[in-house]
Parts: sequence; C-alpha cells; structure tokens
Amino acid sequence: MKISIFGLGYVGCVGAACLAKLGHKVIGVDVNENKVRLINEGKPTIIEEGIAELCAEAHEKGLMSATMDVREAVHGTDVSFIVVGTPSSKEGHLNLNYIFTVARQIGEALKDKTSAIGDCRLEIGNLKHIIAIRSTVLPGTNEKVGEIIAQASGLVRGKDFTIVSNPEFLREGTSVKDYFNPPLTLVGTDMPEAESVFREIYKDIDAEFICTDIRVAEMMKYVNNTYHALKIVFGNEVGNICKELNIDSHKVMEIFCKDRASGRSCPAGHIQPGGSSTVFPARRRQRRDGRSAPGRRSTHRQYRSRNCVRALRMSSGEGQFPCGTAFSDLCHKIQKS
Repeated sequence: MKISIFGLGYVGCVGAACLAKLGHKVIGVDVNENKVRLINEGKPTIIEEGIAELCAEAHEKGLMSATMDVREAVHGTDVSFIVVGTPSSKEGHLNLNYIFTVARQIGEALKDKTSAIGDCRLEIGNLKHIIAIRSTVLPGTNEKVGEIIAQASGLVRGKDFTIVSNPEFLREGTSVKDYFNPPLTLVGTDMPEAESVFREIYKDIDAEFICTDIRVAEMMKYVNNTYHALKIVFGNEVGNICKELNIDSHKVMEIFCKDRASGRSCPAGHIQPGGSSTVFPARRRQRRDGRSAPGRRSTHRQYRSRNCVRALRMSSGEGQFPCGTAFSDLCHKIQKS
C-alpha cells in the first residue's frame, strides 16, 4: 500500500519505519523542515532502540521519504495516518487543534484528487482515500474530523473517503518491538471496505485483528492508558508505604505479581514508564501569587495516601478494601503521620 503519515514525532517516525519494513511505500509529512530532512537522509527523528536501522533500510530500498507538501502526500498515497500531537492543557484537557488543522489540509488536498485507491486486489468501490486517526483523541473526534474533511473537500464521507480509528499501543523504549508484536490490532470503522484495506496493511503482524465500532476504538485507547496509569500509581503507592515501614518494596511486588490466576498484570513498581500518550498530571499546589503552597511535603504525602485509600475503595465498588483491613490501616497510618 501507499501510505502517508502526518506527524513525524515519536509515533509517526516509528510507524513510518515499521510500515516500510512491512513493505509499504511511505511518505512522511511534517511542518518541521529538520524532521523532513532527517527522514530523507534515512535517519530517524527520535532516539529509540532499532529505529535507526529501520530508517536506513527503508531509505536504501526507496520505501520511505518525507515532504512538507500535503497535496503531494495525499495525491501520492491511498491511506493517510494522522499521528500529530494532542498536548494537554493546564487543566488536563486535550488540545485537538493540530488534528483538526491536518484534517482541513487533507480535505483541501482531496478536492482535486481524481484517482481511486490503487490496490486492485481489494474491493473498495470508488473510495479515493482513507484517513486513519492514530493519535489519542476524545470519543467523537472521528466524526468531527470527517465533517471537517467533507467541508474542505466537497466530497462525501462513506462514498469518496472514509475515516477509521486505529489507536496505537506503543511504549517508549520498546516501541519498535511493540509495533511488530502488539497485543492486538484495533480498527474502528463503519465501512467493510476500510476493514479490508487495514487487514491488508497489517497482514504480516502476528496479532489478533479486531474490527469494532469507531467510538469503541476511540474509547479503548483511553481505557488502556488509564489502566496502565492506575497500575503505575498503585505500584508507586505500595512503594511509598513500604518505604515508610522500611520494607523492601521490590520483593513485595515481585511476590504480588506471581499471582496470575486473578488475571493480574504486574504494576511497574515505582518507575513511571512513559507510553507515547500516557500522561501523569501530577502538579504542585499553587497559591494565587504563583508560589508553592507551604508545607508541601507533608501535604503531598497525605494527598498520595488519601488517593490510595480512595482508589482502593472505588475498586471494590462498595466502599470496602479488597486488599483487606490491614492494608487500609497502613494507608491511614501513613495519612496521619
């Protein structure tokens, strides 16, 4: 397949190089001239294990290039992945302006695209283009992007183009390995034709291919990120309590993670591994004059403990502690200290 990737940051660079490794011809698009230059030289835009070799190989085979010209990328490909950033505001809200800007640019480029998708092996009707959203977005964003593209292009969604949600589940440090060995491949679409295209794209990925509703796919990324964040917070809180009681938290978590019968996957101890879109909005309390509030150390420790207690209560569904009263007593002990 001929694929364009909008955004050559962490997810975009990894995606471009890995798709080229799978044999697809990839064009990267970015507003950053330096990133475009690096890709065209066969160099990655990020530092990640295995990515430099993939970029060099793709460059040598002529399977990966980059441009700042949106029209060139859209007219030269059949599928466009949107992987631009969705930074968080101070309040924790996602900023989707970059996604909407790219959607408008793609729509304008589609105005005069006359050719249909070129893979004759697939039954895809008269579709001119497929857009896939890989970025972390709010449920409902797919629909909004479709409206923007339809307005900018004058084309009809479901007839001339379609949009799928194809969230990524990559971890920084192991993203290349994760790309080729995902727990699953998730595609949210309302068109069987789009499903067939993405089955073709990922046919060499050894993972279950799940096709579902668009909003389910959008929500799944949030559920995934939230659950991993919860595991990290839980592991950190166990570490905090063990530290106060002079207990080896690593031994505690090592034994805790041996229980596989309950479907438990191991928290990450007190390390905060960053997925490409897992956000940890831990902020200092601020006074109105902008300075840190006094007594932060004690307050922060109690805040962490209260959150641990609250999380345990919420996880039981009935205000009880699923881990037993001994653990709750420890939480309250730290909270009062």
